[in-house]
Amino acid sequence: MGGHAKVEVAGRVVSTVEQDTGQLEGRVSSAIRWSAVNSLLQRLAAVGISILLARLIAPEQFGVFAVALVVLNIVLSVSELGVSAALVRHNGPVEEMAPTVTTLSLASGGLLALICVVGAPWFSNAMDAPEATGVIQLMSVALVIAGATAVPGAMMQRNFRQDHKFYADTAAFVCGTAVAVVLAIMGFGAWSLAWQRIAQNLSAAVIMFWLTKDRFRPGWNSGQAKELLAFGLPLAGSSLLIFGVMNVDYIVVGAVLGTVPLGFYLLAFNLASWPVAAFSAPVRSVSLAAFSKVREDPELFQKAFGRALGLLALVTVPACVLLAALAEPLIRVVYGERWAPAAAALALLVLLGAVRVALELGYDFLASAGRSKAILVIHLVWLGALVPLLALGAHLDGIRGVAAAHVVVAVLIITPAYLITFRPYGIRAGALGVRLLRPFLGGVVMVAVVLAVRNVIDSELLQILVGGAAACLAYAAVVFPMRHEVIAVLKKRAGA
Repeated sequence: MGGHAKVEVAGRVVSTVEQDTGQLEGRVSSAIRWSAVNSLLQRLAAVGISILLARLIAPEQFGVFAVALVVLNIVLSVSELGVSAALVRHNGPVEEMAPTVTTLSLASGGLLALICVVGAPWFSNAMDAPEATGVIQLMSVALVIAGATAVPGAMMQRNFRQDHKFYADTAAFVCGTAVAVVLAIMGFGAWSLAWQRIAQNLSAAVIMFWLTKDRFRPGWNSGQAKELLAFGLPLAGSSLLIFGVMNVDYIVVGAVLGTVPLGFYLLAFNLASWPVAAFSAPVRSVSLAAFSKVREDPELFQKAFGRALGLLALVTVPACVLLAALAEPLIRVVYGERWAPAAAALALLVLLGAVRVALELGYDFLASAGRSKAILVIHLVWLGALVPLLALGAHLDGIRGVAAAHVVVAVLIITPAYLITFRPYGIRAGALGVRLLRPFLGGVVMVAVVLAVRNVIDSELLQILVGGAAACLAYAAVVFPMRHEVIAVLKKRAGA
């Protein structure tokens, strides 16, 4: 009887674990679908609006806005000291932790906003763009909003409520677009883009607070604060370095080349980031929470990263290749002749975007494993190697040289650093290479097809349409054998 009872209990435990795993996969699958729809719609709409605004606002005004955006992005990266990630990562109840997180987020957001307001004249003069001072001061309001919404945003991510985030982002897009277009038509230039950012943040905050059921007032627990800061500060430092890595090029271009080339570079960088936002963002919205749920199972933890990277590459590679191979005709046809210089940097920045998709997934994997200090060290190396090469690239080849420096550091220094850090978890470069082989070969074939079409067809519009369609068909033929893996994942999620 004792043996039968033990077997029965063990069976129940296994059944419960399987049921919990199935529920988790179902929640993750639903969250990814919502996030994918959200990201795709937002990006498509954003591209349309950016085309309109590019025709309403002069390149030098985009350069002024870029200076302000550098300040905002860098400071936003540490606005809540990285402590909200602790809520997402924590597997137990968060009722005791959340009030302290709320206090830290509000305090840091308000203090950083004050620093931006006071320091705006110094930074704008250092960038040789004194007209950006007021824009920086206005956009610092976003730091206060970010501090207030840190906990609701973390709870949405923790609970896989990407449907709620979809509603918040949609409201933000509608309100921000209306403000930007009206002010741009009225001739407000860079100010219209700054007010767009404030309108987006405010409207998203209202929806987030309305939909989030978990309400936490500010509170304080010294012991929890120490634990939160011990985990969060290295991540905040890493986030600061990440935004430094992704924004120091603006500083270099503005200081070395001026605001007009900076406007061209900003357009190219934003367009090159489209694949990152469209495909990486949906996965990243759930990856930290999903990796954290399975980190106690080493085999599943390892496989989860490899499978996620392979599927991301499957959809990211063709988008990146099309942007890179069709950079020049795309810029001329869509944005107009005056923006043609942006094409010089676009192709290389798209390659950087493709690498970023993999590196950002690696960031979430290491964060879920608690390796925040390793992440910090990697990004210290990244920024330290990048700054001198960006300056060299700017002097040698303008904005194209800056983009090339970005790619060299990401591919030759940072990718190997991540691979070394992955080793304790059983993740090997060879295994990842096998998963990425077919998408890579498909991308090479796409480049050959597009170049052939561009040599045969003179019309830039037809180059985009015919070259894009033919390249996509060629890519599908190369990656067709991967359909079995994709179907298996879809069936598994459907069954969950």
